[in-house]
Amino acid sequence: MPKVLQINSVYGIGSTGRLTRDLHHALVRDGFESIVLYGRGPSSQDECVIRVCSDLYGKAQSLASRLTGLSYGGCSLSTATILKIMSKAQPDIVHLQCVNEHFVNVYRLMSWLRDSQIRTILTLHADFMFTANCGSSLGCEGWQDGCRVCPNVKRATKSLLLNRTAESYNRLRIAFDGFGDRLSVVSVSPWLMERAKNSPILGSFKHSTIMNGVDTTTFQPTESQDIRRLHGLTNRIVLHVTAQFDDSPSHLKGGSYVFELARRMSNDPVTFVVIGPSRVSGTVPNNVLMLGKLSEASELARWYNVASCTLLTSKQETFSLVCAESLCCGTPVVGFRAGGPESIAYPAASVFVSHGDMDALEACVREAIQGKWNRRASIADQACLMYSNDVMVKHYEEEYRRMMCH
Repeated sequence: MPKVLQINSVYGIGSTGRLTRDLHHALVRDGFESIVLYGRGPSSQDECVIRVCSDLYGKAQSLASRLTGLSYGGCSLSTATILKIMSKAQPDIVHLQCVNEHFVNVYRLMSWLRDSQIRTILTLHADFMFTANCGSSLGCEGWQDGCRVCPNVKRATKSLLLNRTAESYNRLRIAFDGFGDRLSVVSVSPWLMERAKNSPILGSFKHSTIMNGVDTTTFQPTESQDIRRLHGLTNRIVLHVTAQFDDSPSHLKGGSYVFELARRMSNDPVTFVVIGPSRVSGTVPNNVLMLGKLSEASELARWYNVASCTLLTSKQETFSLVCAESLCCGTPVVGFRAGGPESIAYPAASVFVSHGDMDALEACVREAIQGKWNRRASIADQACLMYSNDVMVKHYEEEYRRMMCH
């Protein structure tokens, strides 16, 4: 079995941290030799999982990047640690997940992997590995032409002084040049894969799609009506789950649309439940319950199970774990077209409308709460075949074996 070394910004927390952990555990179970290197978040006691820097170091490097204008440079000490570990471990395959968050110099990492002729899998969870700057390009196509004039430099790089987007782009392009067939690019959705294939930086490599996995032992249909009684809810529930809720109209996750829809449906027997850390500047509608961040995945699964539908309002998403988790619980999904979600969703239990079309969104939510989709078990069965961790692991193990043949 090949020795696989994963690198991710975090381990065991957040969507990519949980994915990295689940893949590591599965590889060990299946007889692979597995190592994980990560930079931020809590320490882990898992075997062969190594944290390469402290949170304080990462914050200092983040500040430095804002001064230099290079989002993925710096990090000299932690990068040296990573390269030293890899030199000693001699992995057959290095699997890169999210390598942002200021714990590794991406230019130096990619150049070292290329020059060392190590087989490398790059999983794209966001845009930054082909834009070289922003995680979400949000309609800007400058990444197809070198990011010479960035219209959103402060949002893209958080730079305080300098606009070095073109330099960052050129550095990343050079770092990828020469990998040949030793690099495989995996996108988490068909939509993201097509973007990567059109990228001047990544377009020449082999591309495939492997969707993110869901723990279907947790996210599955269950009897959860007690959570209604706990919160005194008798209405139909529309669920909105997000990594960051913000009611500002310009916010990427579209929280303002949730409040607008709630106000439109204020006379209907429906309660909008919002889960996730929030920042609210206006007034919360009376039919909205703000729960904040939940600590347990099992509690989140219970909310999916009592909802009539899950509402997605982001402007752009490369995958949408919320969509996959909801469908695994048998709960249909309604939302705006945002790229990734509509390309990975089970079409028989989801509907997506043009971004910002509130009339169409309201009509779809009304259909959902009136019972348009009532085959929860069959929805969950189909979703499990698409998104389960076992399916994800199987595809990655096949990709590892394929790469070892080259």
